[in-house]
Amino acid sequence: MAQSIFDLTGETAVVLGGTGVLGGGMASALASAGAAVAIVGRNAERGMERVRMIEAAGGRAIFQAADALDVNSLSEARDAIVRELGSVTVLIAAAGGNRPDATLPPGSDFCRLSREAWNGVFDLNLVGGSLLPAQVFGETMLAQKKGSIINIASMAGMIPLSRVVAYSAAKAAVINFTKFLAREWATRGVRVNAISPGFFPAEQNKALLFRDDGSYTERGAQIISHTPMARFGEAQELAGAVIWLASSRASSFVTGQNIVVDGGFSSTTI
Repeated sequence: MAQSIFDLTGETAVVLGGTGVLGGGMASALASAGAAVAIVGRNAERGMERVRMIEAAGGRAIFQAADALDVNSLSEARDAIVRELGSVTVLIAAAGGNRPDATLPPGSDFCRLSREAWNGVFDLNLVGGSLLPAQVFGETMLAQKKGSIINIASMAGMIPLSRVVAYSAAKAAVINFTKFLAREWATRGVRVNAISPGFFPAEQNKALLFRDDGSYTERGAQIISHTPMARFGEAQELAGAVIWLASSRASSFVTGQNIVVDGGFSSTTI
Protein backbone atom coordinates (compact mmCIF):
# COMPACT_ATOMS: atom_id res chain seq x y z
CA MET A 1 0.00 0.00 0.00
CA ALA A 2 1.35 3.46 -0.90
CA GLN A 3 2.37 5.65 2.00
CA SER A 4 -0.02 8.50 2.71
CA ILE A 5 1.33 11.94 1.88
CA PHE A 6 0.19 12.93 5.36
CA ASP A 7 2.18 10.19 7.12
CA LEU A 8 4.76 11.77 9.44
CA THR A 9 6.47 8.54 10.45
CA GLY A 10 10.19 9.20 10.89
CA GLU A 11 9.72 12.91 11.57
CA THR A 12 10.63 14.60 14.85
CA ALA A 13 8.40 17.54 15.72
CA VAL A 14 9.01 20.16 18.38
CA VAL A 15 5.95 21.98 19.69
CA LEU A 16 7.04 25.07 21.56
CA GLY A 17 4.08 26.06 23.69
CA GLY A 18 2.75 22.51 23.61
CA THR A 19 1.59 22.82 27.22
CA GLY A 20 -1.28 25.09 26.15
CA VAL A 21 -4.67 24.11 24.77
CA LEU A 22 -3.95 24.86 21.11
CA GLY A 23 -0.29 23.84 21.19
CA GLY A 24 -1.17 20.64 22.98
CA GLY A 25 -3.85 19.84 20.42
CA MET A 26 -1.35 20.33 17.62
CA ALA A 27 1.16 18.09 19.39
CA SER A 28 -1.44 15.33 19.61
CA ALA A 29 -2.29 15.76 15.92
CA LEU A 30 1.33 15.40 14.86
CA ALA A 31 1.76 12.32 17.01
CA SER A 32 -1.40 10.78 15.55
CA ALA A 33 0.18 11.15 12.10
CA GLY A 34 3.27 9.23 13.22
CA ALA A 35 5.71 11.93 14.30
CA ALA A 36 7.77 11.66 17.46
CA VAL A 37 6.86 14.80 19.40
CA ALA A 38 8.79 16.92 21.88
CA ILE A 39 6.55 19.19 23.92
CA VAL A 40 8.56 22.21 25.02
CA GLY A 41 7.49 24.69 27.67
CA ARG A 42 7.87 25.78 31.27
CA ASN A 43 4.96 23.94 32.89
CA ALA A 44 6.19 20.39 33.49
CA GLU A 45 2.88 19.23 34.96
CA ARG A 46 0.86 20.19 31.91
CA GLY A 47 3.62 19.04 29.59
CA MET A 48 3.72 15.57 31.11
CA GLU A 49 -0.07 15.39 31.05
CA ARG A 50 0.03 15.91 27.29
CA VAL A 51 2.80 13.31 26.95
CA ARG A 52 0.64 10.77 28.78
CA MET A 53 -2.33 11.57 26.52
CA ILE A 54 -0.21 11.01 23.40
CA GLU A 55 1.30 7.79 24.73
CA ALA A 56 -2.13 6.48 25.73
CA ALA A 57 -3.19 6.97 22.10
CA GLY A 58 -0.19 4.98 20.89
CA GLY A 59 2.10 7.88 20.01
CA ARG A 60 5.60 8.79 21.11
CA ALA A 61 6.28 12.00 23.02
CA ILE A 62 8.59 13.58 25.57
CA PHE A 63 8.49 16.78 27.59
CA GLN A 64 11.44 19.14 27.56
CA ALA A 65 11.53 22.19 29.80
CA ALA A 66 12.69 25.45 28.20
CA ASP A 67 12.18 29.20 28.32
CA ALA A 68 11.25 30.52 24.88
CA LEU A 69 12.83 33.89 25.69
CA ASP A 70 16.20 32.39 26.63
CA VAL A 71 18.32 31.35 23.64
CA ASN A 72 20.62 29.20 25.80
CA SER A 73 17.63 27.39 27.27
CA LEU A 74 16.27 26.74 23.79
CA SER A 75 19.64 25.50 22.54
CA GLU A 76 19.97 23.10 25.46
CA ALA A 77 16.43 21.85 24.82
CA ARG A 78 17.18 21.31 21.13
CA ASP A 79 20.30 19.28 21.90
CA ALA A 80 18.45 17.15 24.45
CA ILE A 81 15.63 16.47 21.98
CA VAL A 82 18.05 15.48 19.22
CA ARG A 83 19.78 13.04 21.57
CA GLU A 84 16.50 11.37 22.52
CA LEU A 85 14.35 11.60 19.38
CA GLY A 86 16.72 12.39 16.52
CA SER A 87 17.04 15.35 14.17
CA VAL A 88 14.24 17.89 14.41
CA THR A 89 12.38 18.26 11.11
CA VAL A 90 9.24 20.11 12.22
CA LEU A 91 8.94 23.13 14.51
CA ILE A 92 5.59 24.46 15.73
CA ALA A 93 6.18 27.86 17.32
CA ALA A 94 3.03 28.15 19.42
CA ALA A 95 4.36 30.08 22.42
CA GLY A 96 2.58 33.40 22.86
CA GLY A 97 -0.34 35.19 24.41
CA ASN A 98 -1.52 38.52 25.72
CA ARG A 99 -1.09 40.36 29.02
CA PRO A 100 -3.90 41.86 31.12
CA ASP A 101 -2.06 45.18 31.38
CA ALA A 102 -1.80 45.31 27.58
CA THR A 103 -5.57 44.84 27.10
CA LEU A 104 -7.45 48.12 26.89
CA PRO A 105 -10.75 48.19 28.82
CA PRO A 106 -13.73 49.71 26.96
CA GLY A 107 -13.42 53.49 26.87
CA SER A 108 -9.82 53.50 28.08
CA ASP A 109 -7.10 55.82 26.82
CA PHE A 110 -4.65 54.20 24.39
CA CYS A 111 -2.14 56.91 25.28
CA ARG A 112 -1.90 55.38 28.77
CA LEU A 113 -0.82 51.95 27.51
CA SER A 114 2.56 51.35 29.12
CA ARG A 115 5.66 50.60 27.10
CA GLU A 116 6.46 47.78 29.50
CA ALA A 117 3.19 46.04 28.67
CA TRP A 118 3.71 46.64 24.93
CA ASN A 119 7.27 45.30 25.00
CA GLY A 120 6.21 42.30 27.06
CA VAL A 121 3.63 41.25 24.49
CA PHE A 122 6.08 41.70 21.61
CA ASP A 123 8.78 39.74 23.42
CA LEU A 124 6.42 36.87 24.15
CA ASN A 125 4.86 36.61 20.69
CA LEU A 126 7.55 37.78 18.27
CA VAL A 127 10.87 37.19 20.03
CA GLY A 128 10.06 34.06 22.07
CA GLY A 129 7.20 32.97 19.84
CA SER A 130 9.00 33.13 16.48
CA LEU A 131 12.44 34.73 16.29
CA LEU A 132 14.52 32.74 18.80
CA PRO A 133 12.93 29.34 18.02
CA ALA A 134 13.57 29.90 14.30
CA GLN A 135 17.18 30.78 14.94
CA VAL A 136 17.87 27.85 17.27
CA PHE A 137 15.97 25.07 15.49
CA GLY A 138 16.32 26.58 12.03
CA GLU A 139 20.09 26.36 12.30
CA THR A 140 19.95 22.58 12.49
CA MET A 141 17.29 22.36 9.78
CA LEU A 142 19.49 24.36 7.42
CA ALA A 143 22.43 22.07 8.16
CA GLN A 144 20.37 19.00 7.22
CA LYS A 145 18.63 20.85 4.34
CA LYS A 146 15.21 19.77 5.56
CA GLY A 147 12.57 21.27 7.78
CA SER A 148 9.15 22.81 8.19
CA ILE A 149 8.63 25.74 10.54
CA ILE A 150 5.04 26.62 11.40
CA ASN A 151 4.52 29.87 13.28
CA ILE A 152 1.23 30.34 15.09
CA ALA A 153 -0.04 33.82 14.30
CA SER A 154 -3.61 34.98 14.86
CA MET A 155 -6.70 36.49 13.31
CA ALA A 156 -5.71 39.54 15.36
CA GLY A 157 -2.59 39.84 13.20
CA MET A 158 -4.75 40.25 10.10
CA ILE A 159 -7.49 42.46 11.52
CA PRO A 160 -6.62 45.13 14.15
CA LEU A 161 -9.10 44.01 16.78
CA SER A 162 -10.19 46.43 19.47
CA ARG A 163 -8.68 46.31 22.98
CA VAL A 164 -5.74 44.01 22.08
CA VAL A 165 -3.62 46.45 20.09
CA ALA A 166 -0.22 45.16 21.26
CA TYR A 167 -1.17 41.54 20.64
CA SER A 168 -2.58 42.38 17.19
CA ALA A 169 0.55 44.28 16.21
CA ALA A 170 2.83 41.51 17.50
CA LYS A 171 0.98 38.82 15.56
CA ALA A 172 1.04 40.98 12.43
CA ALA A 173 4.80 41.08 12.89
CA VAL A 174 4.87 37.28 13.17
CA ILE A 175 3.13 36.98 9.78
CA ASN A 176 5.58 39.42 8.21
CA PHE A 177 8.55 37.61 9.78
CA THR A 178 7.22 34.30 8.46
CA LYS A 179 7.16 35.63 4.91
CA PHE A 180 10.67 37.07 5.26
CA LEU A 181 12.15 33.84 6.55
CA ALA A 182 10.34 31.77 3.91
CA ARG A 183 11.96 33.83 1.19
CA GLU A 184 15.41 33.63 2.80
CA TRP A 185 15.36 29.85 3.23
CA ALA A 186 13.28 28.80 0.21
CA THR A 187 16.23 27.29 -1.66
CA ARG A 188 17.82 25.74 1.41
CA GLY A 189 15.28 23.00 2.14
CA VAL A 190 13.37 24.76 4.92
CA ARG A 191 9.76 25.86 4.46
CA VAL A 192 8.29 28.52 6.74
CA ASN A 193 4.55 29.09 7.04
CA ALA A 194 2.06 30.42 9.57
CA ILE A 195 -1.36 29.43 10.80
CA SER A 196 -3.77 32.14 11.94
CA PRO A 197 -6.48 30.65 14.13
CA GLY A 198 -9.69 32.56 14.50
CA PHE A 199 -11.37 32.53 17.89
CA PHE A 200 -10.58 29.42 19.91
CA PRO A 201 -11.49 29.58 23.61
CA ALA A 202 -8.48 28.99 25.85
CA GLU A 203 -7.32 30.07 29.30
CA GLN A 204 -6.01 33.44 28.17
CA ASN A 205 -9.17 34.63 26.40
CA LYS A 206 -11.94 32.74 28.20
CA ALA A 207 -12.90 35.71 30.39
CA LEU A 208 -13.21 37.93 27.31
CA LEU A 209 -15.58 35.51 25.58
CA PHE A 210 -17.70 33.96 28.36
CA ARG A 211 -19.39 35.06 31.54
CA ASP A 212 -19.15 32.95 34.67
CA ASP A 213 -22.48 31.28 33.85
CA GLY A 214 -21.19 30.17 30.44
CA SER A 215 -23.13 32.69 28.39
CA TYR A 216 -21.35 34.93 25.89
CA THR A 217 -19.97 38.27 26.96
CA GLU A 218 -20.83 41.24 24.75
CA ARG A 219 -17.52 40.73 22.95
CA GLY A 220 -18.10 37.00 22.60
CA ALA A 221 -21.57 37.54 21.15
CA GLN A 222 -20.21 40.12 18.70
CA ILE A 223 -17.58 37.66 17.46
CA ILE A 224 -20.14 34.89 17.01
CA SER A 225 -22.42 37.24 15.09
CA HIS A 226 -19.62 37.94 12.62
CA THR A 227 -18.51 34.33 12.23
CA PRO A 228 -20.41 32.62 9.39
CA MET A 229 -20.19 29.24 11.13
CA ALA A 230 -21.73 30.90 14.22
CA ARG A 231 -19.43 29.22 16.74
CA PHE A 232 -15.93 29.26 18.17
CA GLY A 233 -13.25 26.86 16.97
CA GLU A 234 -12.07 23.73 18.76
CA ALA A 235 -8.41 22.80 19.17
CA GLN A 236 -8.65 19.64 17.06
CA GLU A 237 -9.81 21.74 14.10
CA LEU A 238 -6.25 22.95 13.63
CA ALA A 239 -5.00 19.39 13.12
CA GLY A 240 -5.46 19.20 9.36
CA ALA A 241 -3.59 22.43 8.64
CA VAL A 242 -0.74 21.47 10.97
CA ILE A 243 -0.27 17.98 9.54
CA TRP A 244 -0.48 19.31 5.97
CA LEU A 245 2.18 21.98 6.53
CA ALA A 246 4.38 19.58 8.49
CA SER A 247 4.42 16.98 5.72
CA SER A 248 7.13 17.53 3.12
CA ARG A 249 5.15 15.37 0.70
CA ALA A 250 1.80 17.07 1.15
CA SER A 251 3.03 20.68 1.07
CA SER A 252 6.43 20.55 -0.62
CA PHE A 253 5.73 23.68 -2.71
CA VAL A 254 4.09 25.69 0.07
CA THR A 255 6.12 28.34 1.86
CA GLY A 256 5.58 31.91 3.01
CA GLN A 257 1.85 31.36 3.50
CA ASN A 258 -0.51 32.32 6.30
CA ILE A 259 -3.21 29.65 6.57
CA VAL A 260 -6.41 30.97 8.13
CA VAL A 261 -8.63 28.67 10.22
CA ASP A 262 -11.43 30.93 11.45
CA GLY A 263 -14.89 29.63 10.57
CA GLY A 264 -15.18 32.38 7.97
CA PHE A 265 -14.59 35.32 10.34
CA SER A 266 -12.09 37.03 8.03
CA SER A 267 -14.59 36.95 5.18
CA THR A 268 -16.69 39.50 7.04
CA THR A 269 -15.90 42.92 8.50
CA ILE A 270 -16.75 44.36 11.87
